Amino acid sequence: MPYEPPPELNALSLAQVAELVATRKLPPVSQWSPQHHGDSEMIIRADGRWFHQGGEIRRPAMVRAFASLLTRDAAGRHWLVTPVEKLSIEVEDAAFIAIDVRQDGDALLFRLNTDEFVIAGADHPIRSTGDPETPAIYLGVRNGTEARLNRSTYAQLVEIALESGDDLTVSSQGKTFGLVPA
Repeated sequence: MPYEPPPELNALSLAQVAELVATRKLPPVSQWSPQHHGDSEMIIRADGRWFHQGGEIRRPAMVRAFASLLTRDAAGRHWLVTPVEKLSIEVEDAAFIAIDVRQDGDALLFRLNTDEFVIAGADHPIRSTGDPETPAIYLGVRNGTEARLNRSTYAQLVEIALESGDDLTVSSQGKTFGLVPA
């Protein structure tokens, strides 16, 4: 069955995005405790491209499959986890890139470079790092992983903050997030 990417974010309501998120079948990586540990010989570059043994993984389906197995531990290391092995993966910045954002009521809806959707809130917080001149904004995705907002998505989020009259803060699902590092 061929992969059909979801519609553009602007064409979806909050309810439709929530349904797509809820019906996505992700592997239960947090429940797996494999005994074999190793190195995947993979790297996720800061620009979101995936590499294995120096060669770029160009098939989006492969990237989506590997991305569904990602987790990040308390020390900040990323892992690809299956029921039988846990393999380290080097991540230069963030495992994902947020490539679009839209506000729908009191929710901020994001689209990732893997065609996944995330609704910001308590389970998917937005955090700001860096300095006020050059902030880096991240969105919690799952299993400790994050998405860094690309430049245009950051600009969209700033526009949402300014339209709401807040001083570079945004709210989603009852949580407020600052866009300027403290």
